[in-house]
Amino acid sequence: MSQKNPRLSRRTFLAGAATVGAAAASAAMLPESRQAAQTATDAKPIPKSGGGYHLSEHVKRYYKTTLV
Repeated sequence: MSQKNPRLSRRTFLAGAATVGAAAASAAMLPESRQAAQTATDAKPIPKSGGGYHLSEHVKRYYKTTLV
């Protein structure tokens, strides 16, 4: 009967490290995604006939980045 090698192989270690890293990254993003989803639902409704453009904070930030 063969016994399993108790040593940790490099491949197993790297696979475990990648799994832990992916789990940590997704856990770190979780609160931000909830906040972003809540912000998106708080937006004003789209008008039915024109007048849909308004100067929002996002647009103001964009214009600041285009200044030379």
